This record gives sequence, C-alpha cells and structure tokens, in this order.
Amino acid sequence: MNYSSLEACLIDLEKNGHLVRVKEEVDPYLEMAAIHLRVYEAKGPAILFENVKGSRFRAASNIFGTLDRSKFIFRDTIESVQKLIELKNDPIKALKSPLQNVAAGLAALKALPLKNPWTKPVMYEEITISDLPLIHHWPMDGGAFVTLPQVYTEDIEQPGIMKANLGMYRIQLTGNDYAKDKEIGLHYQLHRGIGVHQTKANAKGQPLKVSCFAGGPPSHTLSAVMPLPEGISEMTFAGVLGGRRFRYTYEDGFCVSTDADFVITGEVYPGENKPEGPFGDHLGYYSLQHDFPLMRVHKVYARKNAIWPFTVVGRPPQEDTSFGELIHEITGAAIPQEIPGLKEVHAVDAAGVHPLLLAVGSERYTPYTPTKQPAELLTIANHVLGTGQLSLAKFLFIAADDSNQLSTHPVQPFLQYVLERINLQRDVHFYTNTTIDTLDYSGTGLNSGSKVVFAAYGEPIRKLATEVPSVLNELTQFENPTLVMPGVIAIQTKAFTNYQTVKEEMKMLNYQLHDSIDQLQGIAMIVVCDDANFVAANLRNYLWVTYTRCNPSHDIHGIKESVLNKHWGCEGPLVIDARIKPHHAPPVEKDPIVEKRIDRLFAKGGSLQNIA
Repeated sequence: MNYSSLEACLIDLEKNGHLVRVKEEVDPYLEMAAIHLRVYEAKGPAILFENVKGSRFRAASNIFGTLDRSKFIFRDTIESVQKLIELKNDPIKALKSPLQNVAAGLAALKALPLKNPWTKPVMYEEITISDLPLIHHWPMDGGAFVTLPQVYTEDIEQPGIMKANLGMYRIQLTGNDYAKDKEIGLHYQLHRGIGVHQTKANAKGQPLKVSCFAGGPPSHTLSAVMPLPEGISEMTFAGVLGGRRFRYTYEDGFCVSTDADFVITGEVYPGENKPEGPFGDHLGYYSLQHDFPLMRVHKVYARKNAIWPFTVVGRPPQEDTSFGELIHEITGAAIPQEIPGLKEVHAVDAAGVHPLLLAVGSERYTPYTPTKQPAELLTIANHVLGTGQLSLAKFLFIAADDSNQLSTHPVQPFLQYVLERINLQRDVHFYTNTTIDTLDYSGTGLNSGSKVVFAAYGEPIRKLATEVPSVLNELTQFENPTLVMPGVIAIQTKAFTNYQTVKEEMKMLNYQLHDSIDQLQGIAMIVVCDDANFVAANLRNYLWVTYTRCNPSHDIHGIKESVLNKHWGCEGPLVIDARIKPHHAPPVEKDPIVEKRIDRLFAKGGSLQNIA
C-alpha cells in the first residue's frame, strides 16, 4: 500500500486485524507507555489511543511492533527496494536481465522528492508544544519526549533536500530548564549526520535550522533510522520504500514535510546547550542528564485530525527491535559489500545493539601456511570499527569458517564457535581510551571508554565444558558458580566498590585458580556478577548483563594473565567483571502502581480485554 498518511496506514492495519482502538481516557504520564509495553510483550497489535488526557490529538504506538506487521506495511514495495539495493551491489545484473529488473527501475522513479505539492495537509493549523500528547515514558524521565521523530537538517554549505539529513534523535519537549513552548532539547549521539551540519553552521556563526517531523507515511519513520551511506538522502529512500514521492515545501526558511502529522521548526544557536534527560533508553538503563543542544521553537504545525506516533524503549527486545530486523531484511548483504572480506554482521539486540557486534569474515591472506590463525580477520575488524555506526561496537566477536557454514544467527552457536577456537593469549585485542556509544555508561565518561576484539579461526582448541568444574565450588569470596552455556560460567561476589579493590579481588581469584588451569580447560569465560542465577537463567540475561556492564580495558581480567610487548593475554579463562558499578546508570523499572492502574483496560469490558 502506498500510504499518503499515517491514518491511511492505521486504517489498513485495522481492516486486516493489526490494530486495536483504546477508547477510554488514558494518562500520557506513564500510563500510555505502560499499556504499550504490555501489548508489545504480548505480541499484540498496533494501538490507537483515541482519548489522551490533556490533549485533543490521538496517539498511536506499536505500529512496527512485530517484523510480520512491518513487512505487511511495506508489502507492495519491499521487494523492489531489496532489488534496488542488490543492483547497487551488482549493477551488471541490471544489464544482463533488464526485463527482470524493470520493476526496480520504476520504483526508483519515486525517489525524487516533490517540492511544493498542490496540497499541504500538515499546514492545516498552527499549535503549541503544550497541545501535543506529552508522553512521559519511565518514572525517572526528565519530562515528555518525542520517541519517533524525524529530525531534518541541511548542510549550510550545500543546502537543499538532496544533501539533507533525516535522523531519529530524541526530542525532550518538557521538563528541566526548558522554557515552556519556546525551547526543547535535541539529543544526538556520535556518528550522526546532524553533527556534521551543526559543526558547519557553528563555524559560520549561524544557527542551524531544524525541522522535526512526526507521523506521516510509515516509510518516513523507517527512513529516519536507516543506516544509509553518507551523501544518500533519506528522503529519496522514503519515496522508494513508500511508493510515494517525499512531499515538502519551505516555510520561513524551514523545510516542512507536507505529509507529516506534525512539524516542529526551530533553530539551534552555537554554544546554546541545556541539560537534557534523564531518559529510559534502549540499553535498558536511563541515559542521565547531560548538556545537549537547545532548540528554540519557531512554529508547530498539525494536519487535520493529526495522530501522534510514539514508541517506548527500554531493556530489549522492544519495538525498535523490529526496526533492526526490518532493516536487515531490506538491506541484506549491503553492509558486507562495503567492507572487503566481511560476510555478515549482527548487532545483538539483547545486548543493547552497540555493546555487542558479531561478524563473520574471510581468511585469505596466507593459504600456503599450515597454521590457521586470525590475520585478515584483524584487518576486517579494524575496518568494521571505523565504519559508520558499526564503529560504536564495544565488543566485536569475529570469526572465519572455510566451509562457509558459519552464521552470526543464532547467537549462542556463534559464540560457542568462537570460544572453542580463540587463543586467549594471542587473539584478544584492546582499543583503549576511545569513543563508545553515548548511551553506554560502562566507560570512563560520556562517549568515552574502550573496545575489544575477539578473533577466532582454525580448528577447535578446547572442548567447552557443560558442567561446572568442581574447583569453582571451592572458592572463597566467589560463590554460586552456575553454567550459563557451554564454556561460560557466572559466579557472584560482593558488590563492586572501586577499582583498587578489584585488583585485590582478581589477585585472590588468580591465587585460588592459578594451579588449577588443567581443570578449567573447558571454560573460556567466567562472568563475575551480582546475581549468578539471574545471569545464567537465559541467554538474554547473559547478553544484557555481561556486555552492557563491562568496560573492556577496566573490567576484563584473566587467570594467569600477562602483558608481553604491550599485548595482553591469559593462559586460563577470560574473566569479565559484569557487576554494577557506582558510575553506571540505573536500569529502567516499571511503576507497580501504574501497572495496577492499567489493569482496567485489560479486564473484561476493557478495550484491550483480548490481549494477554
């Protein structure tokens, strides 16, 4: 379906059993988010809130809540988009099979944005920020946020839509020190196109004009999160994916998406920042309050009967998980084609995406040598960690397989493949004092931390243990050793205090296991944690705790560890300290009072009574 608006999409979803209406009044303060989370967890339909307390506008969420529903929304265009991406990687294919690829060529005609269309629905009326559904998602959030924004900026040196950037950077609408209806907060992280635009505007001493679109055809929302190569306009992708040209105009010097439901325009002046946050984010923790750019609001537009779209992020999986799955579905092999030798990558959602990246590469450097060890893999790893948002990866597990059978999906078999083969004295490579994801508080400061690459190639060098070695039950100060998966043990100890104390704790652990290396041959990793039973309960818990709570340079240790010519390694198991540290952000948690309050909607007679 080539939707001309968000409402057209929602009507289509309802006709096909993918949407439920909530007619009861709901409070945007915590209630709407709690309802969304419960429906999402039940793999339920999209939700249209028809009676939002304090606002005359409706709101919709969980639109992309499952991969099947996302594919349904783009059912008429997704194949053409996949072919276009495939043709970019292999343009000769179009020449060889012109008739088979004519549909892709026709789809590309939708890519050119349409300026000044005859109708401009979003300019139906001017409103204020206070008129919007001001949705407060988590108890410790600093205010109301826009969670599905399409933030549009232009390059001051190359103005125009074809060089513009459209990204999904959260917007804080209320709270903190923002002047009501006049100021909002603009949060964006590393490796985002808007940063380049603001840098250029600052250099010229000029304000950066910003337009925040909300709603409109669903292709616009997805385009804002697509990892497109720099220089390719998200608006062209939106046209192809939506089967409808991106329509826009200019008003007071600001670009306006005329098919959007809402548009907020404003300016960001050089050096003007205000505290933004906290916000319950997609790693499952709060991102804390920090200074981020202040946007002075110019105007706010709304279309007739506009619908406010939103989502809720928290410990994964959440609705944004479906975004990632759909992007993978659409792009296929596009990212590996950009990096020679790379066959597959997988940013692990359960670990918060950026903390853990898995990759399959090639080993073609030295086919003449009988010994198999990582070589080309290390070149590929460096390329990966220098490429776009992949560079935000904190842990990179990369392996090669001559049989071409290895895949990063599912996660556990891939990790076991690596752990069976990795030489812990040779194949662990640290990057210290570098940048990490803005939302990751495991490091030494905002955007600051370390990375590590685990590379594996060759025949297995250990058989992973499926039972806890008895020596681990005899430890003092470390207790409850529990098998997480073959070769990985979780073990708990007292709460983290400081890194000086950690040195003594790791010295004690080494002292107790130093002479027991032979009994630990099948153990590749020991995770020191606060609750071993929780970590070992399922793979999801292990991935979340281990990779979100560890700063590699500070929190990775090893039994019989050593440094030779500045290269770190260990003879025994790797030890990852995944305890909560004082500098970590608190995890997001639901409010039990709100949970009880929304039960009314799921009880008999409520709008959501048929959802578990």
